[in-house]
Amino acid sequence: MGTFTFRLPDIGEGIAEAEIVAWHVQVGDRIEEDARVADMMTDKATVEMESPVSGTVIAVAGAVGDVVAIGSPLVVIETEGEGEVAAGLEAAPGPSTSSGRAGEGEQTNRSDNPVAPAPATGHLQSEASAQALLALPTNPARSEPVEGPDATPAKLPPAKVLASPAVRQRAAALGIDLADVRPSEEGRIRHADLDQFLAYNTSAGYSRAGQTRPDQAVRVIGLRRRIAENMAAAKRHIPHFTYVEECDVTALEAMRADLNAHRGSKPKLTMLPLLIAAICRTLPQFPMLNARYDDEAGVVTRHGAVHLGMATQTPAGLMVPVIRNAQDRNMWQIAAEIARLAEAARGGTAKSEELSGSTLTITSLGALGGIATTPVINRPEVAIIGPNRIVERPMFVPDGLGGERIEKRKLMNLSISCDHRVVDGWDVASFVAAFKVLIETPVLILSD
Repeated sequence: MGTFTFRLPDIGEGIAEAEIVAWHVQVGDRIEEDARVADMMTDKATVEMESPVSGTVIAVAGAVGDVVAIGSPLVVIETEGEGEVAAGLEAAPGPSTSSGRAGEGEQTNRSDNPVAPAPATGHLQSEASAQALLALPTNPARSEPVEGPDATPAKLPPAKVLASPAVRQRAAALGIDLADVRPSEEGRIRHADLDQFLAYNTSAGYSRAGQTRPDQAVRVIGLRRRIAENMAAAKRHIPHFTYVEECDVTALEAMRADLNAHRGSKPKLTMLPLLIAAICRTLPQFPMLNARYDDEAGVVTRHGAVHLGMATQTPAGLMVPVIRNAQDRNMWQIAAEIARLAEAARGGTAKSEELSGSTLTITSLGALGGIATTPVINRPEVAIIGPNRIVERPMFVPDGLGGERIEKRKLMNLSISCDHRVVDGWDVASFVAAFKVLIETPVLILSD
């Protein structure tokens, strides 16, 4: 018997370390070549590591939330035949869930070509301690399924539980072991299965309406940690100011309804593509808003192309996929790209390049939006736009005879937060005024 040390490979240019966001194995597990062992997060991309050999896991590098340097040991596997002597690693935690797949790990560190150990940022433990973990009892036998909504299904080994990355992230956030959830179709656990589990299962600390839910300590790791760090840095470094203006979107909503009524095979338009089209038509007059500020170098780069970040809520937290060259797309193309990027972000399949490089961000809660918001800038950008909820209210409007009449209109407040180091209040007020003209006279959005 020998041991093989799988070291964290180079998973991207300029990346020196990655955070463990999920384990798919634990000490004592038998794994096959190409089996999933861990998910590692770099920036906002999650990379799935796969074992290059078959064998038994005897040690892993730390717990979920630990950071591992590129080239450092990630997993030690006992293999058939002779192999290198592995540096011992920390005892494995229980299996966790994956936050999506953005690539595959490779390892050329075979037993006949050992690589000198690299320092790891995670915790280390002696090989003897790791080997001792193999003496722990194996998992107890699984029970057979029991029918009924409150029944506890027979647990599957973690590697055999089928679920999308989005479902895994949601289950992790809720503290649900996917092995406890009964899949409803094709053996794959879906969001509806989680909903049913929460609705009917009162064991393991899950509560129904009216019952007290126990306290839960949730470690801030993975995407949630990235969000916390980025938001703290944005508020710490950027002097925000927010400007809010009321817009009459009655005509815009009427145009949207007409376009959808005759869309044919085109995607259905929400309000967002129309607003994005109006933003792109307005920005050329106000290049100071479509910019990124490198405060260390003291340089503001005003971009010609509009790479629009779209704040998207996912089971793991807020992500910002980017609509590239939004200024070159029509409303239908923008709608299709919004749907594609939102699905990729929520499903955990968005690529690294789809989650970076934005020059301006729009954030909208749709019908959940409040009267006004004060959105936080997506650093190093200098502005973020937040359309709010549309409400119907009476307004005085011209009656065409020189007087006024009261009419029910659809109104929406537009919030925009800016970096006051490089954007002045006059710039923002002028931009919003020009933008307001377009959305209150929406035919101008379609004009050349």
